[in-house]
Amino acid sequence: MKASLIINGVLLVLVGVLFYLHFSSRREPVKTGRKAEVASTSAGGEFRIAYFELDSVETNFTLLKEIKNELTQQDEENSRTKMRLKQKYQNKLNELQKQEMSQVQSELAARELQKLEMDIRGQMQTMDQKLQDLSIRRQTEAKTKIEDFLKEYNKSRGFSYIFAYEPGFMFYRDTMYNITGDLIEGLNKLYPSKK
Repeated sequence: MKASLIINGVLLVLVGVLFYLHFSSRREPVKTGRKAEVASTSAGGEFRIAYFELDSVETNFTLLKEIKNELTQQDEENSRTKMRLKQKYQNKLNELQKQEMSQVQSELAARELQKLEMDIRGQMQTMDQKLQDLSIRRQTEAKTKIEDFLKEYNKSRGFSYIFAYEPGFMFYRDTMYNITGDLIEGLNKLYPSKK
């Protein structure tokens, strides 16, 4: 929560600086008819901003859909494995409870159950960690592909910034500067479905 507030504060300051730079220039804005371009306003040259709808990219970029499906399948497999492990523990507990045991046998059985429980917890933690690592690795891979595409895309367009729009981040945006369609189309051409 605190990190989110700090990030939002920093972004708000950056947006303020951008607006100051935009409106403090004495040059007359250059009007263009091209989609996803902003007027030239800074003293050092063009200052252009574009954005893309992050939720649309998440919904329509084939690689991100495949990653989501992969992670969902792995999570479901982990859940099935965890249920089997819990059932194994419960079966062993039921088996031991049915037996008549001496004090020594009871202590050995308790140790055996404790070891089984620790082994099961370890396996579950390992599964959770592997899923988290897979998620981070795959999300980083997708983010890198988006960044690489935008670097190449921007070589001929000259934007100073390209933002990912998320609700609550920007209060106003002109759809003329929306490059979401170009981004999704380009990403899906570069990284087609593996199926």
